[in-house]
Amino acid sequence: MTEIRYQTNCVERFLEYVKIDTQSREGSDAFPSTPGQLDLLRRLKDELLEMGLDDVTMDEYGYVFATVPPTTSKPDVPVIGFLAHVDTSPEMSGAGVKPVFHRNYAGQDLVFPDDPDTVIPFDANPHLADQLGNDIITASGTTLLGADNKAGVAEIMAAAGYLLEHPEIEHGPVRLGFTPDEEVGGGTDYFDVERFGARCAYTMDGETLGELQVETFSADAMTVTFRGFNTHPGFAKGQMVNSIKVAAEFISRLPADSHSPETTSGYEGFVHPNAIDASVEQTSVKLLVRDFVTAGLSELEQMVERVAAEAVAAFPGSGVEILVEESYRNMKEVLDHHPEVVENAMEAIRRAGLEAKVEPIRGGTDGSRLSFMGLPTPNIFAGEHNFHSRFEWISTADMHKAVEVIIELCKVWEERTGAQ
Repeated sequence: MTEIRYQTNCVERFLEYVKIDTQSREGSDAFPSTPGQLDLLRRLKDELLEMGLDDVTMDEYGYVFATVPPTTSKPDVPVIGFLAHVDTSPEMSGAGVKPVFHRNYAGQDLVFPDDPDTVIPFDANPHLADQLGNDIITASGTTLLGADNKAGVAEIMAAAGYLLEHPEIEHGPVRLGFTPDEEVGGGTDYFDVERFGARCAYTMDGETLGELQVETFSADAMTVTFRGFNTHPGFAKGQMVNSIKVAAEFISRLPADSHSPETTSGYEGFVHPNAIDASVEQTSVKLLVRDFVTAGLSELEQMVERVAAEAVAAFPGSGVEILVEESYRNMKEVLDHHPEVVENAMEAIRRAGLEAKVEPIRGGTDGSRLSFMGLPTPNIFAGEHNFHSRFEWISTADMHKAVEVIIELCKVWEERTGAQ
């Protein structure tokens, strides 16, 4: 069983936060995309005020900011921030979440009470082997749990409360931020970096104990739209050009044994067709383009353009239009210019008795965009596992360790300011 160094209410907070349905929604014209997110954001605002913080704000977009005031006598300790998003994935329901404890975990498969035929097998989840003797939380089997990212929310709130209760811990100003719509790619759309006012920040939104992520994919979105010609199918001979068939030809020509999510790992990039809007006259294929090297995106996009041209050539009378939109860029390009941001996080993880595991994210975080917006923002573990699914789980011990890392990181920044 993992020893808890700082006794906080992070688990109790988490159990309350997951009961609020904050599932975000793709394609919404509202911001946040769902009203449930505002329910949790308002609650966080109220809880921060109850802690005694006097600069708590919630803006018109729902972003909640606050500051834990400094306790150090040093005048030049920089402001650092901690961020978490309140929304849960559109891929699985977040309504009516019922957290279930699996106490003193002994290595068994985890069974869901509301769906006993569905289990989290020990053999297929290697991180469970690190949790023997700890308490694990899952949902009941019909919803996701919401650890992504309400674990991070609870850990930041608990750490803030602990710092306020223990002014003997010397630290500089600590900014707190809670954001909406990360899961649908909008988490930074209205984030005011200048108003947040920190030198750097850390998202608490990672997985494995000790994990620190300083690299993400660079990402673009492509829309490949094929044009055909529609006419009555009874009189279509020699006239109809079915854009659905052109799109099918295009997809079939994409590499089958490489350059896709199901065939790549590590630092390999990919092209991923993930949505189709189809009719005879016009069919649009949406694709995600990912590579850790930004220049590699152009190579992948040129491949897509070449394959699309080949598909059109196979169907005389068809045509194609291609739109490329930037999504985010690898935050390492920014963080390499701020080594102290990463080094201090690694030291905090070590002080928590953990081995710092610096690994790339085969995806992106709000920190990807924030880093390029002027706020260098690595990602620290929150203990989340099996994101976006009914099989989501988290260890209470990992949550307490995440709180410990937050507190130690505040101390490290204070100690290293002005040190020779």
